[in-house]
Amino acid sequence: MKKKISQQLSIATRAIHGKKLFAFKGPVATPIYQTSTYRFETSEDAIRYAKGDPTVYVYSRYHNPTVHDVEEKLALIENGETAVLFSSGMAAITTAILAVTKAGNNIISTPALYGGTYRWMRDELPKQNIGVRFIDPNHLAEISHAADERTTIVYIETPTNPTLTIVDIAEAVRQTKKAGKRLSRPILTMIDNTFATIINQDPFKLGIDVVTESATKYLGGHTDILAGVVVGKEEFVKRVRMLGKYHGGCADPFAAYLLGRSLKTFELRVHRQNENALALAHALEKNKKVNRVIYPGLPSHPQFQIAKKQMTGFGGMVTIEVKPAKRYSPVETAAKVCDNLKVAVNAMSLGGVETLVSIPVYSSHIFMSDAELKRHGVTAGMIRISVGVEGIEDLIEDFEQALNNI
Repeated sequence: MKKKISQQLSIATRAIHGKKLFAFKGPVATPIYQTSTYRFETSEDAIRYAKGDPTVYVYSRYHNPTVHDVEEKLALIENGETAVLFSSGMAAITTAILAVTKAGNNIISTPALYGGTYRWMRDELPKQNIGVRFIDPNHLAEISHAADERTTIVYIETPTNPTLTIVDIAEAVRQTKKAGKRLSRPILTMIDNTFATIINQDPFKLGIDVVTESATKYLGGHTDILAGVVVGKEEFVKRVRMLGKYHGGCADPFAAYLLGRSLKTFELRVHRQNENALALAHALEKNKKVNRVIYPGLPSHPQFQIAKKQMTGFGGMVTIEVKPAKRYSPVETAAKVCDNLKVAVNAMSLGGVETLVSIPVYSSHIFMSDAELKRHGVTAGMIRISVGVEGIEDLIEDFEQALNNI
């Protein structure tokens, strides 16, 4: 009954209280179990653990009470069966894929991804004899043709980093199921939901099997932790958790504590970031120093209609392409704008309460050829803006003065 009630409550309530919707005696804030190992009352505890009792805590690489509390809340927030927390978003993504993919298998992915994910697929998976087939997000029917008997996962990211391309989630799921039907076996669908978060986009409602997210970003929201999460069915997450024990990308108890603290304001922060990002995008569209503004909530966005269909909010990320000044190249112009900002911070991350800016060709999309950058839609004059929760008038004024000074 408690589980049923908690699932009906809002995201904000679930994020604050988790499943503890009953009276009990104890601390209001989850304690930090900053320990590597645990005492047994008797050796009977060790015997119970050896027989598979999950309630026996043994070692914090395996499980930890603080981490478990946050995992439980994340599963509730994301509307998933269960969740496993990792030390970073990349640890979550790579472990989830490798949990079901082995030498001789292949995965299908859209090419416009976070640079770290793309480079891992490009550089590391082939070393393990795992193939990657990139398909055009505007032609998702290619999924049903590209999939074969060795395909394990169809992986997408939407909105994409940094071009904010929107991938039609429901269509990707439909084409994957079509391929699975042809092959007489299921193929998992996996999404990186970092940019949207559950506040703006519910992948499970659209048929996705597995959600991954860099909890460093909006879930954490304060630019002070590294974490990642995988959410999905119990059977799949159990395999991911087991592989995580071997790979060692476990979450730290203190980071988990800070993440749990941050979840209490998660909904408040993201709604404010949505509002600020839309207002800033509208303002920058009017600036003559800007070639184009990319934001899913603008009618000018190429996939605006898809975004409206699958998103309840358009997120806190805005990408602009500046017009090159006469004295500078496009990337030099972008750098000058970033250097002229006073309120926004020139730093390589996103999702925090502070507005951050970065130049993709110097950050997320380094070590890519011109052909790869073109395929990703990344240009030298792009600036990625992670809009924070500052006063919107201050942000608009800051970007206008920075642009006017080039």
